[in-house]
Amino acid sequence: MQEEFIKKGLQYLANTYNRFPIVVTKGEGCWVWDLNGRRYLDFLSGIAVCNLGHAHKNVVEGVVQQAHKLFHISNLFYIEPQIKAAELLCKHSFGDKVFFCNSGAEANEAAIKLARRYSWIKYGEDRYEIIVMENSFHGRTIATLTATGQKKFHEGFQPLLEGFRYCEFNDIDALKGCINSKTCAIMLELVQSEGGIYVADKEYIKELRKIADENDILLIFDEIQTGMGRTGRFFGYEHFHIEPDIMTLAKALGNGFPVGSMIAKEHVMDAFVPGTHASTFGGNPLAMSAVLATINTLIDDGVIKNCEKMGMYLREGLKRLKEKFSIITDIRGLGLIIGMELSINGDEILKEFMKEGIIINCTKGNILRLLPPLIITEEEIDLFLEIAERVFERFERRV
Repeated sequence: MQEEFIKKGLQYLANTYNRFPIVVTKGEGCWVWDLNGRRYLDFLSGIAVCNLGHAHKNVVEGVVQQAHKLFHISNLFYIEPQIKAAELLCKHSFGDKVFFCNSGAEANEAAIKLARRYSWIKYGEDRYEIIVMENSFHGRTIATLTATGQKKFHEGFQPLLEGFRYCEFNDIDALKGCINSKTCAIMLELVQSEGGIYVADKEYIKELRKIADENDILLIFDEIQTGMGRTGRFFGYEHFHIEPDIMTLAKALGNGFPVGSMIAKEHVMDAFVPGTHASTFGGNPLAMSAVLATINTLIDDGVIKNCEKMGMYLREGLKRLKEKFSIITDIRGLGLIIGMELSINGDEILKEFMKEGIIINCTKGNILRLLPPLIITEEEIDLFLEIAERVFERFERRV
């Protein structure tokens, strides 16, 4: 039966993904099941989305209760759960105001527009450029694709938008060289996830904040993958002891329900007035019920603390594997966003993990990306490490 569905998928779905050859039908906690009833340990979490695991009871209850009351009404009205969700996000972050949308790309689009609008009001139309980082990833729309500092994503979509300057990541001198009279903002990820799990240096981020202040340039953090507890802090910027002016969230914000947000300081967000930006479905009651349940669970159930603890536990285990197997060349990350760099292509290793019942991801061709749910246990990590050792032993013999 599963094979028949895969054939139909190939026939009717746009060919925009290299899909795993399974049809996932249900999930619970850190596990998912395919159409044939086989169980897999999910170390990808829907690409850093299901931070609370699959079908978390609090999120399910929140969405179901709201579904009985109201799906949609539009932002021409005040929406009770939207206001509550915005209040929670502001209370637990640097921000003063929130704009809700439906995805990470939309959140980054909103941040780009807000930065330009703010600068236009303050300095006029010639101050619109945004400095972005080489090796970054910010989305698939034309604007966020242009902001993405990887040429492979640009191919076939030219001409790209003007107004973006690419800069070497973690290089403060390069950043200084990119700033000019047209610069209105700096946009970056604190951990370049799609780029290979490269973590920003603390001194670099502190200096970046200082330079932005000196030049009255807005600082935008794309926390679409690092937000909502993934790094062992509620938001990734907390590791660096500075605050951005704008932050974008999505992915784990609704633990699987499609939702995104842009959070900003009040004096910046005030550049948006009625008619300057909008989203029909942004902040709808169903999405907001998922956001409320997700945030409250992260806060009340010790999930973020578990992420910090299990992140250290997993990295220690991976470092032991690195000492044993020469094909593992580096282990890096924060919390439970972890990269294993290999000396060989990772595609075949990915397939072996799948055969063993483990779901992971490979990026940049040779970097295994590990993004397990933040509720992962030591026993589940031990199982992963046991299977990983078997897989690497098979490939080590081939080198």
